[in-house]
Amino acid sequence: MKAAFSPWRQMLTLAAAMLPLHAGFAEAATPCFRGINLSGAEFGKPDGEIFKDYAYPSEETVTYFASKGMNIVRLPFLWERLQPELGQALNDEELQRIKDTVALMRKHKMTVILDPHNYAEYRQTQIGTPPVTTLAFADFWARLAVEFANQDDVILGLMNEPHDIASDKWLSAANAAIRSIRAVGAGNLILVPGTKWTGAHSWESDGPGGPNGTVMLGVKDPRKNYAYEVHQYFDGDSSGTHDECSGNDNARDAIVRMSDWARKNGAKVLLGEFGVSQAPECVAGLKTVLDAMRENGDVWLGWTYWVAGDWWPESEALNVQPHEGRQRKQIEALEAAAKAPSPPAAACRTIGRQR
Repeated sequence: MKAAFSPWRQMLTLAAAMLPLHAGFAEAATPCFRGINLSGAEFGKPDGEIFKDYAYPSEETVTYFASKGMNIVRLPFLWERLQPELGQALNDEELQRIKDTVALMRKHKMTVILDPHNYAEYRQTQIGTPPVTTLAFADFWARLAVEFANQDDVILGLMNEPHDIASDKWLSAANAAIRSIRAVGAGNLILVPGTKWTGAHSWESDGPGGPNGTVMLGVKDPRKNYAYEVHQYFDGDSSGTHDECSGNDNARDAIVRMSDWARKNGAKVLLGEFGVSQAPECVAGLKTVLDAMRENGDVWLGWTYWVAGDWWPESEALNVQPHEGRQRKQIEALEAAAKAPSPPAAACRTIGRQR
């Protein structure tokens, strides 16, 4: 297995020597991207069978959310399913499914965030622990990035919700992946999460390796074309695992604090996950967070609500997938925010100008 990584070592070395290109994401008065997580491709075990154990979004589902004004989809999938063996080629069939899904989104003028939904693990082994080395993670991203290199409607989300990994250890892995992405010539916008589930509420809180808000300032991108991805929920412990929304005020405050942090540090941010139940007080809390991002649109690139998808049950509280023609109550607030006036297209380019 060790020798399998050698084809990519030269690329990783090359990346370290690349000159900064200062590709910039233009200022926008309101968030450029307003959309949804379309979940399902990350379901089941890695060796699961398509349409039996997992599924990609249907055109009916994509059409519905596009009709609500949404212009971006975060697409979760499993690293192990796309790359069954570390350091080896991507699975052709799974890669084609992702490409077909990107083409479907493109047909509806929607940008796609590629989201390996793995929590900084591969087959239950944490990144940075052999055989799941940082080089293995970088190898994966080199292989995937080259398939979508410089497609303006494809954003590369490094990892879903790293947790139980020290922030400095995660930073090393993230920077290795970024180097490999740039080494294969991909200038796409990269989304970089922190650790501790990349919570906005805990961004500046201490933890193993140090606070995300301090440590993650160490992100190094030769093209300077990246943003931070954070998540925020509305229940009491900010986990999104409870139907209640006693954390409404905390959620809004977290967005405001994150805005201040980003502005102070010249950073951009995207809210990759957030969600509430249909309870009126929860929908009201959802509106306050959407408003807070709009009011701080100079630092917020956008948002993707969690969750929808063809296989999500109606009983899932946060789900906004319509069932038998019944629209979920959260949709009104999301649609209003999604259909708000948009920044000029030039302000929302994800492949920054090189200078």
